[in-house]
Amino acid sequence: MNEDENDIENMEHNHNNNDDNNEKKSIPSRGIPSRESLYLPPYYSKKLRKFQDDNEIPTRNFWSVEEVINFVFPKEYQEKYNEIATKFMTALNDNLEMDSEQIGKFIKENNISKATFYNRVLPRLKRVGMVKVYRDTIISKESKRKYRPMRIVLSKTFGNYLTKIGESWLAIVDDARTRK
Repeated sequence: MNEDENDIENMEHNHNNNDDNNEKKSIPSRGIPSRESLYLPPYYSKKLRKFQDDNEIPTRNFWSVEEVINFVFPKEYQEKYNEIATKFMTALNDNLEMDSEQIGKFIKENNISKATFYNRVLPRLKRVGMVKVYRDTIISKESKRKYRPMRIVLSKTFGNYLTKIGESWLAIVDDARTRK
């Protein structure tokens, strides 16, 4: 049983116990699950390239694929996942889209575990919005069997998501400063 299944079981157990005792329902707090979080080191950290000047004006430089992937798979905590995700996103960046055959070739050429790629790295890249995964249904004329090959496409959703958060925060700060 994995950690998430344990959490669900504990929540159900607590829920059932609370119903019996007519007490307030509560979920045990263990923090944010790692699969739903991003790594955000302090903005003044040496781990980040400077992104704003002393007057809080953004600099014009951009972070590389490796630097952006580090927010999703922090190198110091998830080194192998970081390495795989960086290689994959670099390859996807060159192609914009990869089909099942290209993905298989990538996994084989880079000596990556299929389980790690398909069960850990790809779901996380999909969840944060860096990639979109499509399944194309193909029906073979000879055997009339259905095939659903995977297609992975580079996505802007991750950037749009964080941009919306950032722009909202800038508006909140600007509004507060104009009221003073």
